[in-house]
Amino acid sequence: MTTTIPQRKNRATGTNPLQKFWRKRRGDILPPIVGILGFLLLWQLISTAGLIKLPPPSSLWTDPRTRTLLMYPFYDRGGLDKGLFWQTLASLGRVAQGYSLAAIVGISMGILVGTQPLVDKALDPIFQFLRMVAPLAWVPIALVALQQNQPAAIFVIFITSVWPILINTTEGVKQIPQDYINVRKVLRLSPQKFFFKILIPSALPYIFTGLRIAIGLAWLAIIAAEIVMSGIVGIGFFIWDAYQQNYISEIILAVFYIGAVGLLLDRGIAYLQKLIAPGQ
Repeated sequence: MTTTIPQRKNRATGTNPLQKFWRKRRGDILPPIVGILGFLLLWQLISTAGLIKLPPPSSLWTDPRTRTLLMYPFYDRGGLDKGLFWQTLASLGRVAQGYSLAAIVGISMGILVGTQPLVDKALDPIFQFLRMVAPLAWVPIALVALQQNQPAAIFVIFITSVWPILINTTEGVKQIPQDYINVRKVLRLSPQKFFFKILIPSALPYIFTGLRIAIGLAWLAIIAAEIVMSGIVGIGFFIWDAYQQNYISEIILAVFYIGAVGLLLDRGIAYLQKLIAPGQ
């Protein structure tokens, strides 16, 4: 009689989900980490050698004020004396309002302009002219027109971010294949069915391209607007106030916050696109 010895499972293969994730994604994770560490090391060496006047990245921890901001981002002493979490959150609130308004107006106007050639010819020169105006140029106009910092900042975000949404939506509507238009005529689709079954699905990749560009511009605009507008809580005003008091390490820390939040906003829109239009 032959006995079968059960084979022991090879532990080397591993069943840990973290190990599987690391084996699968390490090629995507390691290069950025090495690049960032190399950049910080080079910055540290150049700054320590005195080749640039900026403080080294190590100053973010060695400087007592910056270390406090790092360790206690949620502190709130009232007025403008708040931690970086609340400064960033205030800026994000303005961005959310201005960007949402820009998305509504940009998509709506883009669909109108894209489906109406006469309207396109009439409004395109105006759109192209206005989108060339720098965000900072709108700040004094917004302050004169609205008289308050908060609505003025929201308007600057709106007027800066609306153009890529509008123009990309218009282009997406114009690029609807002629075969789809012919199908609409043959099947005699109602305007409502044409809108939801043909127009929106076809233009969606262009719309999300505009939305991703616009969220970056909106985040840049609020930083610029808050630097110019005094007396409002926000990451932009925090940078300007730190500059006025010569707290360079605080400016560098705020720049890291700005870059990280901007990256998360872009990835958020990309994730939203995968959820709404996974096949595009």
